[in-house]
Amino acid sequence: MDQKEKQILVTAVSLFLIFTFYSLYVYRHYIASNSEILNDFRFWGKTFLILIPVTIVAQILIHIIFAIVNKILTNEDLTDLRDERDKLIELKAIRISHWVFTSGFLLSMVSLVLGMPPYTMFLILVSSGFISGIVSEMSKLYFYRKGF
Repeated sequence: MDQKEKQILVTAVSLFLIFTFYSLYVYRHYIASNSEILNDFRFWGKTFLILIPVTIVAQILIHIIFAIVNKILTNEDLTDLRDERDKLIELKAIRISHWVFTSGFLLSMVSLVLGMPPYTMFLILVSSGFISGIVSEMSKLYFYRKGF
């Protein structure tokens, strides 16, 4: 497995873990003790606004740790070389990711039209964002392995 594939796997796994642990944290500390908070738009806004910097900081720390561990184990530096193939793979992954997120956005709007509670829309919207991120990384991995 080459270096880019390792970075892709680290990103995908870290996205999954960050989303899972943050969701469990929010559920245990806020939702489990007070289910009425689900209908509070301020709670959802604050929860998701906190999720953004948490995800960014966690991703940065995870990639720094990955670079250090990679250097220790392989004695190689991470390279930033990107050729046309890498850019094409990135564009294809972004396109797939956008379709996944757009589908999630439409599904979240359909949930409102069907009369579901507003928190369903928020959950679908944020989940589709994280799923699209993971799908993007898995698409890159697929295209790298395919040899495109």
